[in-house]
Amino acid sequence: MNRSLIGILWIALVAVWFGTLDQRALVRPDEGRYAEIPREMAASGDWVTPRLNEFKYFEKPALQYWATATGYKLFGESEWTARLWPALTGFLSVLLAWWTGRRLWGPLAGHLAAAILASSLLFVVLGHLITLDMGLSFFLQLAWTAFLFAQNDERSISRRWMLLAWGAVALAVLSKGLVALVLVGAALLGYTLLNRDLSPWKRLSPLSGLALFLLIAAPWFVAVSLANPEFPQFFFIHEHFERFLSTVHRRNEPGWYFLAVYALGALPWSLLLVHTLLKSWSQGVGGRFSADRFLLVWIIATFAFFSVSGSKMAPYILPIFPALALLGGHNIASLSRRAWLIHLALLAALAVAALATAPRVLRLAGDSYSLEMLQGVLNWLTGAAAISLASIVAAMLLAWAQHKVAAAAILAVGGLLSTSAGLLGHDHLSPYSSTRGLAVQAQPRLKPGVPFYSVDYYEQTLPFYLKRTLTMVATENELSFGIEQEPHKWIPTIDEFTLRWHHDRDAFAVMTLDVFERLATAGLPMTEIARNRRYVIVEKPAAPVALPVTATVTVSTTAPAAARATVPASAPAAHGPGMSGNSRVATGETPPAEKAASLNHASDGAPH
Repeated sequence: MNRSLIGILWIALVAVWFGTLDQRALVRPDEGRYAEIPREMAASGDWVTPRLNEFKYFEKPALQYWATATGYKLFGESEWTARLWPALTGFLSVLLAWWTGRRLWGPLAGHLAAAILASSLLFVVLGHLITLDMGLSFFLQLAWTAFLFAQNDERSISRRWMLLAWGAVALAVLSKGLVALVLVGAALLGYTLLNRDLSPWKRLSPLSGLALFLLIAAPWFVAVSLANPEFPQFFFIHEHFERFLSTVHRRNEPGWYFLAVYALGALPWSLLLVHTLLKSWSQGVGGRFSADRFLLVWIIATFAFFSVSGSKMAPYILPIFPALALLGGHNIASLSRRAWLIHLALLAALAVAALATAPRVLRLAGDSYSLEMLQGVLNWLTGAAAISLASIVAAMLLAWAQHKVAAAAILAVGGLLSTSAGLLGHDHLSPYSSTRGLAVQAQPRLKPGVPFYSVDYYEQTLPFYLKRTLTMVATENELSFGIEQEPHKWIPTIDEFTLRWHHDRDAFAVMTLDVFERLATAGLPMTEIARNRRYVIVEKPAAPVALPVTATVTVSTTAPAAARATVPASAPAAHGPGMSGNSRVATGETPPAEKAASLNHASDGAPH
């Protein structure tokens, strides 16, 4: 390929990859959660104990929180900075695939591997959403890349590569936990058994490697356990063994779930990559180390592990995509014209179907989505499908003329642009899926240090946009563990909230539309200051409302009757998280919240 053209394509990739990060509002739940935890970390100065809405949050390790909090310190708090870590690790993954393919099989394999990875639908999406999966995937890729190059006869060179692999595994553990060790171990064991090759075990450098691993990974686990004795049981038992062995997080899917995720997530390469996988095993020799075979085993082991897990989500199989791209880069140009044309014909049919059915999105208009919102989505979806179809047709013509490398390049460009267009189109749903606009409406009225309640629901994106935490009312969401540790920071019933609302001199609250209607009907004094398709933010009116000395509030609530509170009119208001205007824990002694029956609200998406 022409060197100038390759340079232009890399520059265009950088522009598209990083230039769209701030063009979309954060969406709930994951983006709000993983943007807010590092914001609170940077504000509080506590880099050991992760907190969400000021409650202890131990579901995942802290590496991405540290990286994002550092980004906030350097570049300010914004959607661009919040998404920078997954975007950066995703782009580094593309660079690493290019470099690895180039070293293993030559320049063409490197360029094609980068093109495949940078345009695969699931990889592009997760490179532009705030989850922890891209960081995990990149450090695992770095680990197995170093492992591949450690299979070198020169002992000193082999040892340096192997130490890099150990260090990368440690960073993968700090990204998402012990799953990194399981995947690495399963791939190594599986490769040894299937290829009858013990040579990798002789190059593991176990003593120095384990020492380096512990030096990198252990300090935070020790520090957070010393500061929070409850951490080990929750993190290692609940978040690892119970998550894998049970459906405690309500993510049980059928055994074929990840086959469907692959078929969609690997577009526009799905069938072509299956062809390359079938070729990969035959390119190795039993008893001798084979990079092709190891990558194939990595894909199979990762896919199988998550398929038998009791918890399944689409991003879990992201770590297979760099290996898929490398094998594709090695083999895709050598596939027959017939294989290319069959694949492209199916893609064309899919793109035509997308164009024909896209207008049906307008049928979703209703309380959640307005016709105007959906028309904006439709315009972007139509554009994405048109870009995809045009690139597929061009690739078909090139493949017919036996210009398969050019066909792959144009298909990659179309895949990246169409997926990026789809992501931008989704932002038209932000009045329902995010609170950016809601926060903009409310900001002029807000005052620092004034209580702000989140009634009957916790909206993950709102604290980030308000730059403050909220006092949760009658909902635990995914913070039940943190609430157990610090129960004085929440209000268990709407009845108790109502009484505190009356006693507060100034106060704000956010609630869903139906809760707002119920409380308004019950006569709670409040002034609406912001609204979107899902929530209302209200302010307590300036005029005080007199209450009897003792009052029993009987507002219709989601809490059971046993949980309704009878509170003296002179009771002091609790200083929960919502009292803080800067995400720091409020100072001063606060009375514990009254014990109430558990509320069984549906979670707004547990973390993954």
